[in-house]
Order: sequence, then structure tokens, then C-alpha cells
Amino acid sequence: MSQNTGPHILMTNSSIYMKLSPNYSFLQEAKQAPPNLYYDYIIIGGGTSGCALAATLSQNATVLVLERGGSSYGNPKIRNLDSFFANILDNSPLSPSQSFISEDGVFNNRARVLGGGSALNAGFYSRASAGYVKSSVWDERLVKESYEWVEKKVVFKPPMLQWQSAVRDGLLEAGVLPYNGFSYEHLYGTKVGGTIFDHQDHRHTAADLLEYANPKNIVVLLHATVEKIEFRLHGESKPIASGVIFRDEVGVRHNAYRRDSKSEIILSAGAIGSPQLLMLSGIGPEAHLKAHGMADNPMNALPIPLHGLSKIPSPKSWASPRLGVTLKPLAVPISSSSNDSTAPKGTEKTLKAMHTMMKATVRGGIILEKIKGPISTGHLKLRTTNPEDNPYVTFNYFKEPRTSRDVPTSYRYGGEFPVNLRPRHVGVSIFLEQFCIDTVRTIWHYHGGCHVGRVVDPDYKVIGVDGLRIIDGSTFNHSPGTNPQATVMMLGRYMGEKILGER
Repeated sequence: MSQNTGPHILMTNSSIYMKLSPNYSFLQEAKQAPPNLYYDYIIIGGGTSGCALAATLSQNATVLVLERGGSSYGNPKIRNLDSFFANILDNSPLSPSQSFISEDGVFNNRARVLGGGSALNAGFYSRASAGYVKSSVWDERLVKESYEWVEKKVVFKPPMLQWQSAVRDGLLEAGVLPYNGFSYEHLYGTKVGGTIFDHQDHRHTAADLLEYANPKNIVVLLHATVEKIEFRLHGESKPIASGVIFRDEVGVRHNAYRRDSKSEIILSAGAIGSPQLLMLSGIGPEAHLKAHGMADNPMNALPIPLHGLSKIPSPKSWASPRLGVTLKPLAVPISSSSNDSTAPKGTEKTLKAMHTMMKATVRGGIILEKIKGPISTGHLKLRTTNPEDNPYVTFNYFKEPRTSRDVPTSYRYGGEFPVNLRPRHVGVSIFLEQFCIDTVRTIWHYHGGCHVGRVVDPDYKVIGVDGLRIIDGSTFNHSPGTNPQATVMMLGRYMGEKILGER
């Protein structure tokens, strides 16, 4: 059993890192689990939604969380803001970030760590808009309470230092109005949003929400890779999800079963993992899930090197203007390793070039543009029957003509832009539309694949079977707000309260 019960001292780069971990006596390695387990709720995925959901359900039921990755606690690369790119570019087997390349030729990542994407992202926190909440037919009062429940534990107001203040003032001078000051709400104009980094630049992930859990009612198994969900038939009724098969880090299989008829299995494995596990479990023909698609918000960026500055404040305060353009400083070391033998030809060269580019702009800023929605959608299909293998994912960036506008302004750039594996136009003056298509990157806000009304009903129950729900970003039709993590955490708490109310 691995218990995070006290100070952990790690040696890294000849320095001592010390962190007081939460008293999570319920955190265990999967290899210590018995062959068969029985719980009221089995949650597949201890990520951004799963942690909030598990903490809530444990107040009045027994909960088992199966997380395929390790703990986020005691890892300075997760804890410290300066290691943001180190995790994203780390492709080693033990990395908390599992890289993949979409069929569009765009580099991407999926989390495999307790806390999910909140353990890897840049930390920006902003709620969904009032219109998004209304269109989702959510209880507005419970949504507000659920956001506040999250914010009390993991969200902070960032300081407005010199760099952030300059960006804010520039946006206001350019007419991006009104100025909304500091707010968690999704608002038009310019605002300062929240962050999950505290004033010491230390990250607080969704795993911190497990501090709300009843430790007597919950067990979180790490390095527990779910292979499939099992079903049984009962007469002429619909198939019933009865349990899951998972294997530990040494390859031993275990079984987890629903305790009784009120018990449920809940998929919270994310926009890649949840539809992948549905297909691995034989739920819905591949063509059915594929038809409903997935989406990723395209991002384009222009590096802005700043010379002569001795120090740039940490990038934990973002300005969020009306048109979805954000100016953010970078001040992070770059390091990575790649052990992916299946990577397409040229990937290593491209990654090395990306590192060089990032190092060149590391003491500057980047203008980030995120496409709202988006309109273009793609699909996911299985590559193998091994749940640890990435599926084929196609996002179809800018395929829908309305996504990219024919901007009557040209931009001249030369040399290689090693940001993806897509064809590009080099050394000519081109429209910004073509520049965006050539240099598209992910902003890691992909979603969909298990949409409400198509794969799950309004209560997030999988259509056509009993005893199975999906509660995560795979159910979103569009990306909520500037960054979806706030709403993904909120949804875990929100649905946990709803489910407990049904018991």
C-alpha cells in the first residue's frame, strides 16, 4: 500500500524538494488490491472530473476510483509552474503525459496521472458562460454551488505584476472593452481570470478535491488500467453493466463489481479514454460513435521574443478579451525524452526543432488564439484492443469553411515552423487563414465523442444499457468558457450531488 501520509523528500537536480502531501490513507497501488472488489460506485478515471465526483459520492456511498497513472503528489515537475513544458514534451513510459499525434498531423497529449489534465495544464480557471449553462439544461443554483465548492479548494486570484498589467492595458487601449476586472465568470471584454497556481507558483490539481472525501468510504487505486466493462443480460431487458476488469502495473488482472442494483459504473476517463473504453467493451458499433465525432479547439501562436528583460513574471494571469486572443508570457525550461517506437517518420526531428524554437522564445511572450466551439468535428476509432495504446483520432482542424475566415491581411514568414507534421507554405506572403491552417496546434481542450442526447441521456446514463454513466468532457458538445477545466470539475461535483439525491 502506498500512503501519502507525511513529508516526502525527493532529490532532483542536486536539490532537495519537500512537499507535505494530503493525508490520503485511501491512496493505494493497484497491485495491492484483492482479486475481487465490490463497491457502490466504480469510477474509471481519477482525473479532473473523476476526483470531484468521487469525493462527493463518498459522503454517502462506497467508492472505488481506478486511475491508470500514478500520484501527482511529490512530483516537482507537476507541482512547479516552471516545469509545464517539461511534462508536455516528456514521452517516457512513466510520464504523467501520454503523447499522441492526431491523424491531422498535430501533436497532442492526454493525462495519465491522478488529477488528470489539471496536473498538466497552464492553470487558467474560468467558468462556463450563463448561456452554456442554460443550453446544457443544468440547475443554475447547483451549478453555482458546485463551482464555489471547487474554488474553495484549488483556485486563486493571481497577482497583477508588470507583464500582466502591460497586457491588460494594451488590450484596453486597443478597445477590447469593457474591463471586467478579476472574475471567474466568462465575460465579453477584458478580464483577469483565476488560476490553480498559488502565490508560490505551486499547482493545485483536481486531486486536492479528494480532501473533501470521506476516507472510510473511498479507495483510489493507482496504475489500474481498465481493460473493459463487463455486461450481463437479464431476460429481455437491456444489458446491465456489472463490473470492470483492470490490470495492475505488473500485469495481474483484478475484477471490480457493483455491490447491488443501486450501484453504478461511471466512466470519467476523458474525451479520449471514455469513448475508447466504450468501444473496447463492445458498446455501440464503431461507426455509431465515430459518426458523432470529437472536436478540438485549434490554437495558433506567434512568439514574441523580449530582449533585455532580466525577469518575466510567471504566466499565471491571463487577459481574456472578446475575440478569444490571449497574450501570455513563457518562462519555462524545456526538456524531454521520446521512447515512442511507433512515432511517424520525422517526429523526432520536429520535436527537437520545437524545443529549439521554445528555448528561443522562452523569455518572451506568445499570442494565443483559440477558436470558439469549434464548428469542425472529427472522429475516434480503435487502433488496437490494448487500452494503453492511443486510438486513431482525427479532429479535422479548419475543415469547416466557417472556422477559418479569409482575412484580407497577409503575413510573411520564412523558414520552418516545426509545430506540427502538416504541409506548410514557406517563404511567401500568405493570408492569415493559410497561416492558421499550416501552423495549427492544440490548446488541449479537446472534447466530445459521447455527447448528451446521442451517447448519453440528460442524466449522463449511457443510452441502451443500465448501470453505466459517463461524466467528463467527452459529453460536451462545445468547449465551455476560456478553459474547460473549471466546468469539468464542476460537473463531477454537480452530478455527484444529483446521483446522491437519487439514492
